[in-house]
Amino acid sequence: MSGVLVVMEQAGGAWHKMSWETLVAGQQAARAMGQPLVAAVVGSGVSPLAAELACRVAARVVAVDEPRLESYSADGFADAVAALVRHTGAALVLFPHTYQVRDFAPKVATRFNQVLVSDVVRLDVEDGAVRFTRQLFQGKMNAGFRPAGGGPVFASVQAGSYRPDELQAGSGTVETFTPELGVIRARHEAPFRESSRAVDLTAAEIIVSVGRGIKEKENIAVVEELARALGGELAASRPICDNGWLPMERQVGSSGQTVSPKVYIAVGISGAIQHLVGMKGSKAIVAINKDSNAPIFEVADYGIVGDLFEVVPALVEEVRKAKG
Repeated sequence: MSGVLVVMEQAGGAWHKMSWETLVAGQQAARAMGQPLVAAVVGSGVSPLAAELACRVAARVVAVDEPRLESYSADGFADAVAALVRHTGAALVLFPHTYQVRDFAPKVATRFNQVLVSDVVRLDVEDGAVRFTRQLFQGKMNAGFRPAGGGPVFASVQAGSYRPDELQAGSGTVETFTPELGVIRARHEAPFRESSRAVDLTAAEIIVSVGRGIKEKENIAVVEELARALGGELAASRPICDNGWLPMERQVGSSGQTVSPKVYIAVGISGAIQHLVGMKGSKAIVAINKDSNAPIFEVADYGIVGDLFEVVPALVEEVRKAKG
């Protein structure tokens, strides 16, 4: 067995954004292992997606195409991906850590007498072997895992662990693979569709996010002023939205939106892992908090230890001066 296989996720002909993060992890692992990279897309009529993928990355691309894969089912996808793993002979198989992957990927791993190492935040290659890092106790501790035994290794990559803009461009070849599927026992209804959001934080280049340090709903105007001065979007951590101080569509985190703006300013946010998952892929992170030991400073590129009610108005004034 050799090579790294990344199983991309798509729905209705549109890529899941976490697929690109997982592909970056796959590229880095393949380079470190000195092994080839294979990227695969599963579904029905996925040849156009496979061609698009081949134009963007220097990898062998496999279109796993079968009419019964048009609608997702755990039975069908487990059969298809297991057949794909055997077809490619991959030593390492990576998935984005999505709800769909959590449903079928453990089943695939079990067929190879393996387990799925889920929610991985980092992959390292030591002496040719892969070492995974997962977070425990809500991010308070990192744990390292080394796969034991033979057979392929399976892992899912947590959102925000790798940056899509680090993807190495290139061109690859496309191959179509038709797997043999067994009985598909489930009958699926139309997939759940979320109502459209009035605010798409994923498209924002600058985000100013507010946390519990703001103390009261009326004080949010202080942070909103900074967002307005910078021409950015206002966002929040979960407690702010749970209290109804801002709408849920402005929540960043594991149960909100996952963002990767050019600049993310965290104001009065301590930095619980649920929030970090949603924003740690930002290109530049600025943290403002009066607690110098707040976890947010561990991921911040720039930190200001101070009272936000003094720091934020001063920043607004300086931004306006700079704009003339």
